[in-house]
Amino acid sequence: MRRTKGFTFRKIFLPPHKLSLTRPRPFKAYSFVPFSPFAMLDPTILTLGGIVLGIALIERILERWGVIDLVNQFAKVMHFILPVTFYSALIYFFATFMF
Repeated sequence: MRRTKGFTFRKIFLPPHKLSLTRPRPFKAYSFVPFSPFAMLDPTILTLGGIVLGIALIERILERWGVIDLVNQFAKVMHFILPVTFYSALIYFFATFMF
């Protein structure tokens, strides 16, 4: 009679050898936001925004003083200046921004 040799499960299927990593593997991370919000702190953009804000504040002060005719003239000018300033600043921002 032959003797049967028994094998344990661990001897047959050895666990995979784990390599010890001394440093983490580098990976590429992509951002869905293509620019930083701090890029909006451009001096040209801030100057244009300050000028438009100053004109709007002058318009409100003149309205409180009761100079309605002058306020209406400011309003007519601002209806043209505000969109032109906004779109020109937007074009300037994207033209000077490095992607």
